[in-house]
Amino acid sequence: MQGVLDYLKQNQNRFLAEFCEYLRFPSVSAQPQHKTDLQACADWLVNHCRQIGLEANIYLTKGHPIVVAKTPRAKNSRQPHYMVYGHYDVQPPEPLDLWKSPPFEPKIIGRNIFARGSTDNKGQNFAHLKAVEAYLKTNTPLPCDLTFVIEGEEEVGSECLSGFLKKNRKELDCAAVVISDTGMPSPKHPALGYSLRGIIALEITLHGPDCDLHSGGFGGAVDNPAMALSQLLGQLRDKNGRITIPGFYNGVLPLSAYERKEYARLPGSDATLQKLIGVKKLFGERGFTSSEQRSARPTFEINGLTSGYQGEGSKTIIPSWARAKITCRLVPNQDPEQIRKAVLAHLKKICPPTVRMDIEIGHGAEAYFVPPTGAPAQAALRALEKAFGHKPILTREGGSIPIVNQFKKILGADSLLLGLGLPDDNAHSPNEKFSLDCFEKGQLMSAYLWQELGRV
Repeated sequence: MQGVLDYLKQNQNRFLAEFCEYLRFPSVSAQPQHKTDLQACADWLVNHCRQIGLEANIYLTKGHPIVVAKTPRAKNSRQPHYMVYGHYDVQPPEPLDLWKSPPFEPKIIGRNIFARGSTDNKGQNFAHLKAVEAYLKTNTPLPCDLTFVIEGEEEVGSECLSGFLKKNRKELDCAAVVISDTGMPSPKHPALGYSLRGIIALEITLHGPDCDLHSGGFGGAVDNPAMALSQLLGQLRDKNGRITIPGFYNGVLPLSAYERKEYARLPGSDATLQKLIGVKKLFGERGFTSSEQRSARPTFEINGLTSGYQGEGSKTIIPSWARAKITCRLVPNQDPEQIRKAVLAHLKKICPPTVRMDIEIGHGAEAYFVPPTGAPAQAALRALEKAFGHKPILTREGGSIPIVNQFKKILGADSLLLGLGLPDDNAHSPNEKFSLDCFEKGQLMSAYLWQELGRV
């Protein structure tokens, strides 16, 4: 291992320059105008994998390409096989005016690198590539066979990856999947995630008059779709933070005493969180801590809300329509389709007769849960402690990685969630960043991980 560790230490400047190259691709999967940027990013990635000694190929899909890279291996290798999953697509950078530096021109300030995709997910996954490079370039035997699967559609639901997994099930058969696309509370609290929230998405549009109307000529006689939508949405949460949709909490299991004890180990306070995110006061479902609310309870969130005139100055109209983008985060044991049906039924029930409702169904995924007591999970905990020098904690993640359940269903493989992001990394927000300390220690964690998993 010493040659691997020395290689990592000696090549950090080059790794950082390569990381910046990777970040300059505006690989925004949600925006069609970036289709060629995603292809260019995938091309760069496969070439980079080949340069570091991996056997790499691009697989075209009806969406964005999938990059597959493998470590060299004996024809009939009996070493354990693990998959490393990541994604090269990123969230849209808007609103651009809130960025302190261009989102696709990386900027290093202190020990942080600012750019869209830096933490979600290019930097976290790149750390694994650099660790494997260190093995290959120093001719240090890897005790595991590894396959990297890096997709371009994670931020839009991983639509094509399930089919790819089914088509290549035999080739991708593995003992477990390693994923660094989550976070840790702090570098002193490295974390193994054992659960992810699920998700359902929808878009509600209320239609009123055929066109915008003069508010002086028609106001008072015509229901305003923007007001109707606001009133409708306002009925969906009570003063205690509970969602009022009948059946919304079906299947939710109570937290065990062990889980609540692990939550109590998390660092920080409500005051620290409040200051970090810049709110006047925290709000959440009564009876649960803020940490539990953020990862172990279901939510109903308005992600976007629009109607009427948005330009400079005023325009006195009754808008013809109003729209809201909605996602619900779900927890283990909730059925996304049942919850979606409950949400749709309740929205239709409370929609006023003065407007017409259209609902567009978006992506969905089940929550994920795996007991953190298995041998691979324990190996991961040991690797974390060696790399970060602190005893790891167990966490539930509040976010969603829809493909994780497909790894389980199609490949029969559990996932090791070894997040390197920090709470203030601004994933999905302006001024996204990634800690260079986490980047370097993530490489060490990955290097140690293969030794630990090789002994499982």
